[in-house]
Amino acid sequence: MPLSTAHAAEKQNVARRTTWTSIALNSGLTTAQLIVGFLAHSQALIADGIHSLADIVSDFIVLLANKHAGAAPDVDHNYGHSRYETVASLFLGGLLVAVGVGMLWRAGTRIVNLQDIPAVKASALAVALIVLVSKEALFRYMLRAAERVRSAMLVANAWHARSDAASSLVVALGIIGSLAGFRILDPIAAALVGFLIGKMGWTFAWDALQDLSDRALDQSTTDDLRAILSGTPGVREVHELRTRKMGDLAIVDAHILVDPLISVSEGHYIAESARANVMADTRVIDALIHVDPELDELNPLPGDFPLRSTVSDAVRAAFAQQGLSVEALNLHYLSSGFNVEVTLPAQNASDTAARLKAIDLDKLGRKVGAREIRVAQMLDLAPATAPTRAIDTR
Repeated sequence: MPLSTAHAAEKQNVARRTTWTSIALNSGLTTAQLIVGFLAHSQALIADGIHSLADIVSDFIVLLANKHAGAAPDVDHNYGHSRYETVASLFLGGLLVAVGVGMLWRAGTRIVNLQDIPAVKASALAVALIVLVSKEALFRYMLRAAERVRSAMLVANAWHARSDAASSLVVALGIIGSLAGFRILDPIAAALVGFLIGKMGWTFAWDALQDLSDRALDQSTTDDLRAILSGTPGVREVHELRTRKMGDLAIVDAHILVDPLISVSEGHYIAESARANVMADTRVIDALIHVDPELDELNPLPGDFPLRSTVSDAVRAAFAQQGLSVEALNLHYLSSGFNVEVTLPAQNASDTAARLKAIDLDKLGRKVGAREIRVAQMLDLAPATAPTRAIDTR
C-alpha cells in the first residue's frame, strides 16, 4: 500500500475512533447537564449542556466528512475529496458561532430580568466539575491522536473539546458565585461560555474559508518542497513554485529548469523523478511539474520561430536536391536563437561531405529563420550503437 494511501487509511481510522468516543461521552454529559441544570435552576449549566449537544452534532459532521474525504478521485472531483474536511470545518465553525450568539442572547435576557433568577442548587456544581474533568481528558486524548495523523479537522475538533472544558470551568465558577449569594454570576458565566463558543467557531470558519480560497502552505513547508525538487538530479533550478491546500494536504505546481539540449524523453524523466520525490512527502496529494529549457523571462514566446513542419519541409527538400536523406531533425528554441541539428544516415563520408558543400546552409538558415544549422552523420560501425560523427558546417 502506498505511503499516502496508508496515511489516509490511518487518519480515517483515528477519526472514527476518536469521534465515536466523543459522541459517547458527550451524550452522557449532555443528558446530565440539561436535566440537572433545569432542576437546579442553573442557566449556565443548561447553556453548557446545549454546547455539549452542539458537540454531538459537530461530531457527526466530522464522521460524515471523514467518510467522504477518503473517497478516490472521480469524474466530478479529479483531485479527490479532501476538501470535504475543510467544508466540514467551515460548517462546524458556523454552527458554533450560531450557538454562541444564541447563548449570549439568552444570558443577556436573564441578566436584564435578574429578579426572576431562582437560587442555584449545589447539584449543578457537582455536574459542572464532572463535565470539566471529562472534557479536559477528552481534549488531551483527541489532540494526541489528531497530531499523530496530522489532521487539521481532528485538531479543530480536539480544541473544540478544550473550549468545552474552558466553558465548563467558567460555569463551575459562576455556579460557585451563585451559591455564595451572587446570583448574577450564573448568567454571566453563561454569557462567557457563549462568547468562547462563538470565538472558537469564528476561528474555525475563517481558517476553513481561507483554505477553500486556495490558501498556500506556510513558507517553511514551501521551502522544504523546493529543496526536494532542487535536489533531483538534472534539475538546475526551481521557480514558479505554487501550492494550494486540499484539506490537510496540498497540490504543488512548479517549473524546473533543465539542460536545454537534452531529449524530450530525458526532460520528461527528470520531471517525473522530481514529481515522485515531492509526492513522497506526506503533505502533498498531487504535483504538476513543468519543464523549462530556460528561465521563463528569457525563453521566447511561442510563434516567434517557425513550426517544425515548416523547417522539416525546407531542410529535407534542400538535402534531397543533393541526394541526401535526413535521418533525424532536432530543433532548439532558445533565447540565444533558433538552432537546427540535422543527422544524416550512415553512408560514404567523403561522398556526403562533397554533397554537403553544394548546400548553402547559411541561405537555408535564413530561409527557415535559424541562427545555426549543424549537420552530423551516423557512422556505420559495429556495434550498432557507435557514436555519430559531426560535420561542422558553420
